[in-house]
Amino acid sequence: MFTSDVPYASVLRDHLTRTVRFAIEEDLGSGDITAQLIPADQQATAQVITREAGVLAGREWFEEVFRHIDPTLQLTWLKQDGDDLKENDPLVDISGNTRSILTAERTALNFLQTLSGTATMARQYAMAVEGKDIVILDTRKTIPGLRLAQKYAVHVGGCRNHRLGLHDMFLIKENHIAGCGGIANAVQKAKEIAPDKRIEVEVETLEQLQEALAQPVDVIMLDNFDGQRTTEAVKLSAHRIKLESSGNMDLDKIGEVIMDHPDFVSVGKLTKHVTALDLSLRLKTDR
Repeated sequence: MFTSDVPYASVLRDHLTRTVRFAIEEDLGSGDITAQLIPADQQATAQVITREAGVLAGREWFEEVFRHIDPTLQLTWLKQDGDDLKENDPLVDISGNTRSILTAERTALNFLQTLSGTATMARQYAMAVEGKDIVILDTRKTIPGLRLAQKYAVHVGGCRNHRLGLHDMFLIKENHIAGCGGIANAVQKAKEIAPDKRIEVEVETLEQLQEALAQPVDVIMLDNFDGQRTTEAVKLSAHRIKLESSGNMDLDKIGEVIMDHPDFVSVGKLTKHVTALDLSLRLKTDR
């Protein structure tokens, strides 16, 4: 899979370039003084391996770091984004100037290990609903500055993206409802502000659900509904409006609510509880 495969490809590409540039500036500062210990013309080969099983994501971020540091470096990929990885699998071979490889190493690995960790988590959740007509969604609970990168990794792992940000759809939650004086008022105002945008409303009770079902909305979010209340919500909706289960979702809780077949389950853990995949770069110099 590549960044060009998602609907927000052009925005993602710009985001990729900007985040890589900032990450390099953050790490490099006035220059890599440790790399200066190595002869300037020394050449080397290197290979990145994974020390644990997972799913690869972030190739293009990794490439962009090496391209920015030294465009003469050669990268040969042995795995693609979306591939399942086994412990000690080689991922990519690198050849070129030793100093350049070592200067790029940490920033490039930071992107690759974080996005691979995100994709690995997403794959676990996608497998949990395999064969069911349920879509796992991410949330806005992302690492600041890496929103679109993590959403790409979620896609790589087999789950899908909710809204990208505050701009592309209405998500009317508890505080919005309180501020507007009720669900009906909030939905009416949303229709006035941007009639072409999708509207989702969060409900916390079955009474609120009934109120939301009477409104022209696209999705209703069931906030912290247990299995029994999810069953009642599905019956009440009668598939008139799509339902999304949300609220501290993990693999155990998903197993409880998916038996009642909401249309979507949103999982903040996909991006906020992510653990980076353990990757390592091994260098061999040409002497």
